[in-house]
Parts: sequence; C-alpha cells; structure tokens
Amino acid sequence: MALAMSRPWRHPTTGIFWLRKRVPDNLRPILGKTEEKRSLGTRDPLEAKRRLAAALVELEQRWENLRAGPRSLTEREAHEIAVRFHDWYLAEFQDNPSEARGWNLSLGDTLWDNHPLPPPPIIFPLWTSEAEKEAALTAWMKHVDPLGFDRRDLITWCNERANEALATDGLVVDEKGRERLAKAIAAAMQRAGRTLQQYAAGDYGNLSEPSAAKAVRVPRPIQQPEVKFGELLDGWAKETKPTEKTVYLWTRVFHQLALFLGHDDARRVTVDDVVRWKGALVESGLRAKSIRDSRLAPVRAVLGWGAANRRLATNVAERVTIDLKAKPSERRRGYTDEEAVLLLRDARTQQVPHRRWVPWLCAYSGARVAEICQLRVEDVREVEGIPCLYFTADAGSLKNTASERLVPIHSAVLADGFMDFVRSRKAGPLFSELKPDRFNSRGGTGTKILSRWVRELGIIDTRISPNHSWRHRLKTAARRHGLATDIVDAIVGHQRRTVADTYGEFPVSALQRELEKIPRTL
Repeated sequence: MALAMSRPWRHPTTGIFWLRKRVPDNLRPILGKTEEKRSLGTRDPLEAKRRLAAALVELEQRWENLRAGPRSLTEREAHEIAVRFHDWYLAEFQDNPSEARGWNLSLGDTLWDNHPLPPPPIIFPLWTSEAEKEAALTAWMKHVDPLGFDRRDLITWCNERANEALATDGLVVDEKGRERLAKAIAAAMQRAGRTLQQYAAGDYGNLSEPSAAKAVRVPRPIQQPEVKFGELLDGWAKETKPTEKTVYLWTRVFHQLALFLGHDDARRVTVDDVVRWKGALVESGLRAKSIRDSRLAPVRAVLGWGAANRRLATNVAERVTIDLKAKPSERRRGYTDEEAVLLLRDARTQQVPHRRWVPWLCAYSGARVAEICQLRVEDVREVEGIPCLYFTADAGSLKNTASERLVPIHSAVLADGFMDFVRSRKAGPLFSELKPDRFNSRGGTGTKILSRWVRELGIIDTRISPNHSWRHRLKTAARRHGLATDIVDAIVGHQRRTVADTYGEFPVSALQRELEKIPRTL
C-alpha cells in the first residue's frame, strides 16, 4: 500500500507524528533500506505539519547530495557547514559565558600548525584484548604532537563532528574535503569561544543573531569521558556469570549496534538511537521475537547494569519494546504423527549414535536436543528401579534451575534397546562422537547436525523448529492423553506455575506413570 507523503503519520501506539517517505530506487543500494522514517517529536498535528515541511526539505537535500556521489569541499563550503557549530556553542553558553567549557582557546588557533591530522579515532572491536588496545594506542600516539592530549582531544572532536555533519547532510567527500571541514569547525568554535570570552567580560555590544544554518544534532561535551560498550559488557558478565556462548552472542549484538551508530560510547546512545536501530532490524526482515529476545534484551540488560552501577545516567533501552503479534504462519508447532513416524523410522536406520538415539529420546521425554547431546554415561541411572535420564549442570549448561531434573526413560525407547547402547559406552560423554563446538558444547554441535537432518528428510515447514518441535509435540500429546499438568512441567523442565507447585516432590514413579500414558509412535 502506498504511503501518504503529504501529511505526517501518527504512530498508533505513542501518538507521536513521524515522517515516512519511500526511498528512491537509485538510492536504495546506498542507504540499504526502502523507506525513510524519522520522528517529528510532537503529538500536536499543526506543529507536526510545520516540522514535516522542514524535515522534507532537509531529507531531499540529503538525497540530492547522495546522488551527486563523491566530491570535495571548497573552504567556503566547509565554513558554511561549520557555522552550525559556532551557533550551537554560542547559544549554549551566551547567558552564562564564564561557564563555557570544552574548547581550549589557547590551542584553537594552532591546532593544525605544522602537525598532520592524526588518524580517525580508534573504535576497537569489543573482543580486543587490553594488550592489543595498549599497543594500538601507543602506535597512534606517535602521530600526536608534543602538546599532548588536549590537542589530540580537540582534533579528534573536530574530526568526529565533521563525520557527523557529512552523514547528516548525505555528503560523500574525499579526505581533503573532510580535513577542510574539520579545520572549519575548529575555526568556528574558536570564533564562538572568543565571543563568549568577550561576553564574560561584560561586553555584549556585538551580540548578534545566530546564523541561518541547518538544524543539527547538538554535539556532546568533548570533555565527557566515554563509557565503552565493552566495559559495560565486561562488568555485567563478571557480576552475572553468564555462559561463554551468551557473552559471545551479546558481544556480537553490541558490535552490530556500534557499527549502526558509528561509535561504541554508551553515554552517547539515546532512546531515539535505540528506536532507530530497532526500526532498521525490522526493515531487515528479522522476526519480532528475535529482535526482542536476541537484540533488545541484551542491550537493555547491559545498559541497565550500567545505570544501576552509576556508569550511565539512565538506561535508554529500558522502555523500547516491539509488538509481538505473530502471523499465523510464524507460530511454531510440534511434529504431526506422520512427521514423527518419518523421523523416528529414519533414526532407527542410522549407525551414528547421536543420529540414532537423540531423536527418540527427545520424542519421548520432551527434553531439549542440547540437553540430550551433552549427557554423560553416568547420567543414565536407575532410581527406584526405573531407568532415568539425569539432566544436571555438571554435564553442561542448562537454561535455568528448573532444567535440572530427573526424567524416566519411556518404554518405547527401552524396547528399542537403548540400555544396551548405554552399557556399550565407556565412561564419559554418552555421544562422544559429537565434537564440542567453540563453546565446548556437544549440544551446540548436535543441534546443528540434527536440524540439517530434519530438513534433508523433506520437513521444510518454517513453523517447524527442527529440534524444539519435539517439545511442542510432547506437550500436545500430554493434553491429548490427560497427563497431570504439573508433572508434565517437571518432565520437560518448565518453571513451576504456582506457589502450590513448589510444595512437595515429584516421585520418579509418578513421573513414569504419567509419561507412559503417551503411546508408542512406532
């Protein structure tokens, strides 16, 4: 459906008006999206129309600059762009000019005198070790002049603001043009600083109106210390003790966020930044549940830790959510009887142990594939004379405390000779043929192998999650055959639903009695 571009679009949840405009076909490869979205920051219809007109002019100019492609900047053009920073600094402190901070007037006139521009500021990947960072910074410092950190900080700040201004205006310029703009910004800040110095002495005689420059994002104070994503992630991990895989995956999320933002300073991140990132993830086609659980949740947790530990003023991701209304075609389902028969019959013909037994154990226990794959021989034990599987954190990572449990082995699995297989194995991993993945997990390797096997057998319905659908199937079978709900939760390792469920124990005989109500598939 075509979007109405002549008026602002009101968000159905927040009521805030937005600009929405289709990206021209020739700019889609450059921008990587099909639609431009921008909040107008108001719920007032009249104000929204006024802001929309200005935003459309700015957007069209940006697109025109992108169409023009790479170019250079003349000194005059650079100064015309830089005047916005002059006006910002002047407006920020003209009422209390003696409080002006961040710009060192004593260095401003000589920043680039006989000193080449240093390289752009270093943004380390989040996995960079402290030794590698120190070596890189030592090498970088060789390019910095003897006047030290003040000069380096000011030049770095000017380079960052130049990059931001070019990105805002959609300008693609060569290195010479970027350098001219950085120098023009320094000159603009120097002029504004001298004017503020004059105001501080009581001379407001030359007070003038701000220049007619384009509106830009207010630059952050340059003396504010950065808080890197990696620092927060390290602090959170030391306190919460997550699995190695979680640290790896969350590190990737923050690296992706840093690439999207163009920096990895948590103090510079705003609510609008997180909302824009969420919008980009939606545009990329990522499922809403994946965005919520695999992207927003890590950012919310780590920034929340930063706020709770006084590293950040607030958690800007705290209230950023996403609508999880799933389409019927996206709802996960369990295997049908026909699909289960197909898989279990094929598994029965397999010679490799994990291909032979993991599907059968999943089908009749509802356990997670990873839980089965990491079992040890000693985790198959008899309790009260009943053969059981013992899922324990000693064998490998478990999802939560409810995941540590004892599950009777269904008679269908026993009848197929499972205990003979167990007795044939040496002490240690039950499926020792499975090589551990990069996180030393056989479960991770087994999950990938068995997922491919399911798809190769022709089960390609996207609503099927090759490994997790066994759990869906067991829950469905439990309802069909009248198993006690609290016992089913104990078997599959779901959290207790009520306080009453936390009372008493679950005898193995009771677990077996309920589990055996599920008939054999083969």
